[in-house]
Amino acid sequence: MKERRTILLVDDQPRILDSVRMNLEVEGYNVLEAQSGVEALEKVRTQLPDLVVMDVMMPEMDGFETLRELRKFSTIPVIMLTVKSDDQDLILGLQLGADDYVSKPFSQPVLLSRIKAVMRRAETTPSAPRGPIRVDDRLSIDFERHEVTVDNEKVQLRPTEYRLLFHLASNPGVLLSHEALLSRVWGPEYRDASHYLRLYINYLRQKLEQDPANPRYILTERGLGYRFVDFQRTQATTE
Repeated sequence: MKERRTILLVDDQPRILDSVRMNLEVEGYNVLEAQSGVEALEKVRTQLPDLVVMDVMMPEMDGFETLRELRKFSTIPVIMLTVKSDDQDLILGLQLGADDYVSKPFSQPVLLSRIKAVMRRAETTPSAPRGPIRVDDRLSIDFERHEVTVDNEKVQLRPTEYRLLFHLASNPGVLLSHEALLSRVWGPEYRDASHYLRLYINYLRQKLEQDPANPRYILTERGLGYRFVDFQRTQATTE
């Protein structure tokens, strides 16, 4: 029998908590509730939910501040809810470590599909290629150990950054379309969410590239997709 997953709902509006909780329980989820950021952090520490759905606009400690504190001790998947459709809010949430973003008002089926997609990503680990990958003298990747080294220093990647790098570096020299990467990394529901891909490509370049404005590892094929440098061919020609 499949284990029931637990979702923590964080919102200061009881009406929204009740509505979302009833729909999630119908779908077979266990549901915890918190009406403040402080309460949410305590429940993540003590009750270990599988996913957090959290409103941005809360008094005292808002969703962004709560997420910032949460990421200091947990990598639990987080979906942010907001009444704002401002791109800057979306970017800030993703930069702080949110896994997805849903704007209010939302339909219950849309929220449920996002929850399922984020949970599926969190539970699915790509099969790691055997042995470390040495791209060049600066960059090496060991997917089995979840280690990325740049200039002899380990670089910390968030789970989504790791998954994106996995699909890119596992296909050196191969053009991967926007739709293919979105589907593989985020799920089929995100095939049109190109802003997610652009943001995370930028995050990876900031961490891996010597000059992010002139990348040598993650190359853009304008209007088509992205291609990881063909390090295998480069190594073969130098041997």
